[in-house]
Amino acid sequence: MKLIDWLKPGIKVKRWILYAILGILIISFGLNELVQHRVYNISYKIFFIFLNITGIFVIYVSVTEGMKSIIALINKGYIKVSFDNEKIENLIYEKRLLVKGPKIVVIGGGTGLSTMLRGLKYYTSNITAIVTVADDGGGSGDLRQDLGILPPGDIRNCILALADTEPLMEELLQYRFKGGRLENQSFGNLFLAAMDGISETFEDAVQKMSSVLAVTGKVLPVTLENMKLKAELENGNIIEGESLIPEEALNQKSKIKKLTIVPEDAKPLADALTAIREADAIILGPGSLYTSVLPNMLVKDIKAAVGKSKAYKIYVSNIMTQPGETDGFKASGHVKTIIDYCGKEAVNCIIANVDNIPDELRQKYLEDGSEVVELDEEVLEKLDIDVVKVNLANIRNGLIRHDSEHLAEVLMETIMENKLLYDRKKILEYMYLSQRIKNKVRK
Repeated sequence: MKLIDWLKPGIKVKRWILYAILGILIISFGLNELVQHRVYNISYKIFFIFLNITGIFVIYVSVTEGMKSIIALINKGYIKVSFDNEKIENLIYEKRLLVKGPKIVVIGGGTGLSTMLRGLKYYTSNITAIVTVADDGGGSGDLRQDLGILPPGDIRNCILALADTEPLMEELLQYRFKGGRLENQSFGNLFLAAMDGISETFEDAVQKMSSVLAVTGKVLPVTLENMKLKAELENGNIIEGESLIPEEALNQKSKIKKLTIVPEDAKPLADALTAIREADAIILGPGSLYTSVLPNMLVKDIKAAVGKSKAYKIYVSNIMTQPGETDGFKASGHVKTIIDYCGKEAVNCIIANVDNIPDELRQKYLEDGSEVVELDEEVLEKLDIDVVKVNLANIRNGLIRHDSEHLAEVLMETIMENKLLYDRKKILEYMYLSQRIKNKVRK
């Protein structure tokens, strides 16, 4: 076969593309003369109208003939296209179910929140994560100080948790530099900082990064203001800064008496308030009670919106206590603290882990000042809090974390049963869907 025979289909495609561009130019010129220059002569009017019709005809011919050329390329094997009807049907079915899923708002920050989001995205695409911006430690704190931007760390983790990305892309965005001026700085933080530099607001930067990574749902900073945490300890000392509060509470051997934010009248994002109003369920935690969960609820309008919401409100309890924050707290202690700051209407239910931690690991955590959060059901029942107890611990590399898949499954069952949003058939559909997706992910 001659070389020209191989090239003909590709040349034809390019030719029709050029014709389509010509048609667009003809229409643009004709419309410009008619609208901008207001041609009054009837003969000229007819000419330019005819010119527009000609342009439309050229575009029509270009598109139809161009498609024929592309099909010819496919038939000759120059472009390989394969369609798996079963996979396409499954994908469409899954997407349709996810879009119809319950509207869930999650509020918090830290590793716990992003861990939970990884599981939830398999059940619904109607997720809004409202994330704290009080972090002032580590790489996020450095960028906050150097560039004057809001801390990107927790937001980056939530975006990645909800993203539909290749493992290599996630590994790249989570990569931390090993030396130099960027030592211990995350590439994902720098990516978000760069996005902030080309955006009007930090909110826009977050949404642009979410778009690039094909995020399921939405990630929102709780406020765009330069929010900081301030804590009064029981000994009367005032500590300012999220990273210093637990550290100083331990050093001074004094518990946190009162937590506040600066500025006290920080304004939340309008989209966050809208999401709370429309939510079927609101989830607080998991994460550091004083430095991840409560900072969001101390934004007055967020607290008020959650209080007024008719959503089913769930607190996901931590598995272990946190030194300097919740030393000696049982499950009821966490709930009581939320009620003290946010009101009784902030919590309807607690999801707590059943103690299944190996003795050697329990001892290791105890040496670091952490112990298993004890589930005191009787006290919680007196507070009129629904209790869901389940084995949620996932032990990996000597660390205790929530099992994201199991936690998401328990959350969805709890939400659907208590809000009566779906009939039993719908619940089974979602369980089937999630199991299929999880099996696919494991492969």
